[in-house]
Amino acid sequence: MTQPEPVPQSTVEVTGGVDTHKDTHTAAALDAAGRTLGTAQFPTTPAGYAALLAWLRGFGSLVLVGIEGTGVYGAGLALHLHLAGVVMVEIDRPDRKARRWQGKSDPVDAEAAARAALAGRRTGVPKHRGGQVEALRALRVARRSAIAGRADAQRRMKALVVTAPDTLRSALRELSNRQLIAVCAARRPDRDIAGDPGIATVIALRSLARRHQQLTVEIDELDALIAPLTEAINPTLCALLGVGPDVAGQLLVTAGENPQRLRSDAAFAMLCGAAPLPASSGRTHRHRLNRGGDRHANCALHRIVLCRLRWDPRTRAYAEKRTAEGMSKKEIIRCLKRYIAREVYTALLSPRPSSTPAVPSAA
Repeated sequence: MTQPEPVPQSTVEVTGGVDTHKDTHTAAALDAAGRTLGTAQFPTTPAGYAALLAWLRGFGSLVLVGIEGTGVYGAGLALHLHLAGVVMVEIDRPDRKARRWQGKSDPVDAEAAARAALAGRRTGVPKHRGGQVEALRALRVARRSAIAGRADAQRRMKALVVTAPDTLRSALRELSNRQLIAVCAARRPDRDIAGDPGIATVIALRSLARRHQQLTVEIDELDALIAPLTEAINPTLCALLGVGPDVAGQLLVTAGENPQRLRSDAAFAMLCGAAPLPASSGRTHRHRLNRGGDRHANCALHRIVLCRLRWDPRTRAYAEKRTAEGMSKKEIIRCLKRYIAREVYTALLSPRPSSTPAVPSAA
């Protein structure tokens, strides 16, 4: 009996899977039939990324790579594979049931990522992280941290005023937030008697007030960079009613450098947590709010809705019509978010304004 000729290695279609970590990435390779070709571990360095790609291609023709965590530990590897022209998909974490059956280890997770990519199960196209949107994301991380720190400093000042000695509390309790910060920042307490509760409270209030002022300056400096950057990335989005630099920045970061990875406006609405979810039972037929997705993007859509409910006549007419039909305010806002998500999605795919007049929003 004649033996069949071996299949040339170059004709083997290889699907890779990568379990990402801070210091190392573990890769697994499968053939088209789902058989494991091998697993290996590589360092998270440019040389390690190149070695991982060469290792996967050593088994045959690399057709797809599934990566878990492309936005965190796998960001560097995803950028390297993108520049190399490799098709990638983002893999969700394995569910608990699968882990109970298979156990937990880096090779097991890498193989599970490869099988999920091969089967096309729960996968999405990763964001590209090499352009202006990535720069915008970094600036927004610093801005969000500064805003949180400023709000925390103000809350702690209010708490200190409540528990301050009577004389100090009576002098500060009636001041507005702006006045309280200015007065406390200008205080010059005697540090030699910091053991006195009243002096210690004044020192603490002065420190928190100056921190508040420093963070305000930092936020203003970041806003001066973010506003022109969002306008340069997508002037069409920035021109929409109710969309300012902060809202536009969040929506751009949510969509990523490659918004075309989102297949439809329905997929973008689901990403933003604005897609209606059925909540019908028996004779009741309704939809409820979607509390999943990117909550920061959902907050951005919510701010657009509130702005249009105040300033856009058509949006206000829509709300009045829906109210007369018996819908609650939450349900009306849910509908408006879905309409605005469709409009934002169109703007994301067409960042440059066209020569024809824009169609007014249908919210």
